[in-house]
Amino acid sequence: MFTGIVEDLGKVYSIHNIKSGVRLVVSSTLTNELKLGDSVAINGACLTVTEKNKNTFSVDVSFETLNRTNIGSLSEGNMVNLERALKISNRLDGHIVLGHVDTTAKVMSINRVGNFYVLSIAIDTYTFEHSVEKGSIAIDGISLTITELSNNSLSVAVIPFTYENTNLKYRKPGDKLNIEVDIIGKYVEKFTKKSNGLTEEFLKLHGFA
Repeated sequence: MFTGIVEDLGKVYSIHNIKSGVRLVVSSTLTNELKLGDSVAINGACLTVTEKNKNTFSVDVSFETLNRTNIGSLSEGNMVNLERALKISNRLDGHIVLGHVDTTAKVMSINRVGNFYVLSIAIDTYTFEHSVEKGSIAIDGISLTITELSNNSLSVAVIPFTYENTNLKYRKPGDKLNIEVDIIGKYVEKFTKKSNGLTEEFLKLHGFA
């Protein structure tokens, strides 16, 4: 589990093809803190450390992850957001992020407004149906708050610290971003649908519907 608070901005050192996927090698100041088998979120996608050297670590990325995230679009030299898995004793500074990317979205614009930056993205129906204004969303692994929401786009306000210390400062219109909607909202939706289904069944059974 993660919180969406990016710990380091890593650089893609190399990419190697492996059977049914790729091996991604990333250079990061977090390397010394990682152990083989540790989970690490790269642009919000939970991956497992398989190798490490002095300044780099490697993760194996399956074809499924490549197809569902922007990891498959990475090239050598690209900057990626990194976060280690949450310790139970740590503060939950962002929100609950599983590192399971739901979908992707494209950057529409990034505009500076005063000291802040407003990121607007084009979203699909799934993201719209699982988002609320003032709710949390993970964008490329960054915990952000939705400020505006419509059926085909949403916007978030980004503080200068987050902008300068994540890969957002390298993003441009058309770039693909990883999206993970709030897990709590997904559970609420599932339980609500199940409850509504049981209610309808009860009413039909007793001749009220």
